[in-house]
Amino acid sequence: MFLTKSLAQFGRYCIFLRRVFSLPDRWAAFGRNTVSEVVKLGVDSVPLAMIISVFIGAVITIQMQLNVTSPLIPAYSVGLATREIVLLEFSNSILCLILAGKVGSNIASEIGTMRVTEQIDALEIMGINSANYLVLPKIVAFVLFMPVLVSFSIGTSFVGGWFVAAFTDLIPVSRYVYGLQAMFTEWYVWYGLIKSLVFAFIIASTASFFGYYVKGGALQVGKASTDGVVMSSIFILLTDVILTKLLLQ
Repeated sequence: MFLTKSLAQFGRYCIFLRRVFSLPDRWAAFGRNTVSEVVKLGVDSVPLAMIISVFIGAVITIQMQLNVTSPLIPAYSVGLATREIVLLEFSNSILCLILAGKVGSNIASEIGTMRVTEQIDALEIMGINSANYLVLPKIVAFVLFMPVLVSFSIGTSFVGGWFVAAFTDLIPVSRYVYGLQAMFTEWYVWYGLIKSLVFAFIIASTASFFGYYVKGGALQVGKASTDGVVMSSIFILLTDVILTKLLLQ
């Protein structure tokens, strides 16, 4: 029963995406909506991403220094390990899990409210593809802006670790900076950016799907918002495993 229901839901999601990814009826309106969504979903998320990244970078640096106490391990390994953790996992996977709560709930509640107040029905009556008109700008905007969020996250995470080195005696700043530069692998940056693009699509499309098919009132909108965040997080974790296997062989 659960499997049948899940397959039916996935099929409905695929049909929904087919409606979303059709050519816009009015390109000018699509452009305006996309710019508006970039500001709302992307630019407004920059402070959250930076604040979280600073503290996470600081915590990673402290934890690495406290757990790497062997004299056989060079001091710069703290900076190196911090860099690898940030590039490989935090700046893309963990950041997107956090943004799923903020951006995903925002999208699901906005579209769900439009559904229960019959605004989507009004668009359909006017002959407008409501899925394309409402959802495509959100997906495009968030996917396009996600690399910017990842870049801010990487930079501020390193700054957080630098604060620990500069204002405590755990590790010299020179050793920390040298560790950030040592044995750098450029592919890890591209790996993180590729994953973040996929995760951004998952967040925007899944949240939109749950909001679009809300039935009922305000209570159901809240439930749809929660379901969208939960399912986005599950898909992100599942996709993270698959992409890591494919991209880091």
